[in-house]
Amino acid sequence: MIYIGVTGWGDHHSLYRYSVSQRDKLKEYGAHFPIVEVDASFYAVQPKRNSEKWVSETPANFQFIVKAYQGMTGHQRGEIPFSNKKEMFAAFRDSLEPFQKAGKLAMVLFQFPPWFDCTRQHVNYLRFCKAEMGEVPVALEFRHQSWYSAVFREQTLQFIKSEKWIHTVCDEPQAGAGSIPIVLEATAVKKTLIRFHGRNVHGWQHPSAHNWREVRYLYRYTEKELVEWVDRLRLLEKQTQDIYVLLNNNSGGDAADNAKQFIDLLGIEYEGLASKQLDLF
Repeated sequence: MIYIGVTGWGDHHSLYRYSVSQRDKLKEYGAHFPIVEVDASFYAVQPKRNSEKWVSETPANFQFIVKAYQGMTGHQRGEIPFSNKKEMFAAFRDSLEPFQKAGKLAMVLFQFPPWFDCTRQHVNYLRFCKAEMGEVPVALEFRHQSWYSAVFREQTLQFIKSEKWIHTVCDEPQAGAGSIPIVLEATAVKKTLIRFHGRNVHGWQHPSAHNWREVRYLYRYTEKELVEWVDRLRLLEKQTQDIYVLLNNNSGGDAADNAKQFIDLLGIEYEGLASKQLDLF
C-alpha cells in the first residue's frame, strides 16, 4: 500500500477552507491524508499530553512518522536539556508511548545533517541509535553524499538492511556533497519511506541565514516530475509491503497540492479518513 501525506499539519493552508484554529487543524487534516510527519518532536521531546491529543484527534487507522529529536541526530549545537545521551533517548522513547499504544506509530525518522558523513565514528553512532531505540521501527535519512558514493553505496545499503533500519529514499536538489541522489532500494520488507524536498538547487546551496527553511523548500513539482515517480513507486512496491510518501516542499504552500495531485495520478482512494467538515454555506 502507498500512503501519502505531508510534513506537519499547521501550514498547509489549501486544506483548510474556512477559519480553523491551530489546535484543531489535525482533525481536519485527517480528512485529507492517512499519514503525517510530526516535526515538533525534532525541536523538543514532546510531553505525552501532546501525543495523546494527536492520537485522539485522528482516525483509527491514521499513522504518524515521528521525527527524532535534534539532539539525537546532531543538529542541535547549543545546550541539550539532558544530562547524557542515554537519558535523552529514554525520554524520547517514553514520549512515543501514546502512539504505540494506539497502533499509530509508523516509524521514527532519524534525519542526519549534511555534515554527518560516512565515517567509522558515524557508523558506530548509528549502531548506538538503533540499539537505544530497541524494537521501535526507525527510518534513516542521510544528507551527505558520501554514503551513496561509488565506494560506499552497496555497503551503506547492506548496513541499513542488516541493522534493520528503514531506508529513506529522497527526491531533493542535486547540490553537491550536502545532498543525496535518488536511491531506489528498499531495505525492509514491510516499510519504506520516501521524502520529497523539492528541487530548488539555488535555495539548497545558498539559503538565507534568516529564512533558510522558507528558501530551501520553495518548490512546486510539475505533473511530469510526479509522473516520473509512478514507475519508481511500482518498482519499490515489488521490494516492500508499505510505502510512506511525505512531501516537504511547503515553503510556498505546495506540498498539500502536490500530495493530492500524486494521489490522483496513482488512482488511490483511501478508506477510513476523517469526515470533512461542512462548509459554512
